[in-house]
Amino acid sequence: MPRGHKSKLRAREKRRQNRAETESLKSAEAATGEDAEAPCCSSSLLAGAPSSATGAGPLQTPSSDPATTSAAAGVSCKRGAGKAKGRVWKSKSSSQASPSTESFALDILTQKAGHLVDYLLTQHQMKEPIRKTDMLKIVHKWYRKDFPEILKMASDHMDLVYGLELKEVKPNGNFYTLIQNEDATSDESLSRVWRFPIKGILMPLLSVIFLNGNRTPEEEIWEFLKMMGIHDGKSHFIFGDTRKLITQDLVQEEYLVYQQVANSSPPRYEFLWGPRAHAETSKMKILEFVAKMNDRVPTAFPAYYQEALKDEEERARAAPRASSPAKASGHPSA
Repeated sequence: MPRGHKSKLRAREKRRQNRAETESLKSAEAATGEDAEAPCCSSSLLAGAPSSATGAGPLQTPSSDPATTSAAAGVSCKRGAGKAKGRVWKSKSSSQASPSTESFALDILTQKAGHLVDYLLTQHQMKEPIRKTDMLKIVHKWYRKDFPEILKMASDHMDLVYGLELKEVKPNGNFYTLIQNEDATSDESLSRVWRFPIKGILMPLLSVIFLNGNRTPEEEIWEFLKMMGIHDGKSHFIFGDTRKLITQDLVQEEYLVYQQVANSSPPRYEFLWGPRAHAETSKMKILEFVAKMNDRVPTAFPAYYQEALKDEEERARAAPRASSPAKASGHPSA
């Protein structure tokens, strides 16, 4: 066979393989529900949450830390930039990646982790097996050496946000499963809202409300939810009718308050924490949640930390007063 003809055949076969790999990747990503409503991707859970003060943007930690700082918490499961080892715009002639290249590489890994979160949620909700081979297809062959880091990002997000722990069915096997974490299983009295799936929307909502000065206009809540792939008027495959969930169900259960903004004409509405949210969690716990999602500690956000500390002190002062009637009547305190 002539050499030129062989070269053409090899090139044709290479193109066929590339097309097959592309189709395989698209099929795997389609399984994550991208054609439907995407669940809470790890790269956008609180990123760019609207702020009535300064607009959208990641929560910064300037030295002044003004009270009007953006109420967004850039949640992306990011690790240090040095851990981003993906082959992104990698130059053979360059022995050291520039900061912008490292940042770009980290963003890509974060995006891949977000796709894995989508896949894990979909498979868990559909009660379908979670396969390592599927996840490797989603990550793509270019980033397979980064798979352990990407999977850890996704796993940490599932645990923190949804209370679901990713476990291998067998060591070094091809299958994984998601189980309720110890916090959810150790306390049988824990309300359903702190378990999957409701926890995955309530924690972010309570965070946004706290970071926005303890009340957030309805339109800003929907802008935030849109970044989570949740849209008003569209059924979400995890949360169902989200409008009913946040304006009726969670309101009736007293985890959220949904009320008209005073003197607004035409009427506008806003969200606040409900009595049970105040009773069952705290500003400090919510700030710890936000800090973990940003790879920070609560003290990295001084203004919010001071507010959370003040809340803790008020709770401590109120605790003896609340327990006194229970002791007098012979009933155990809460």
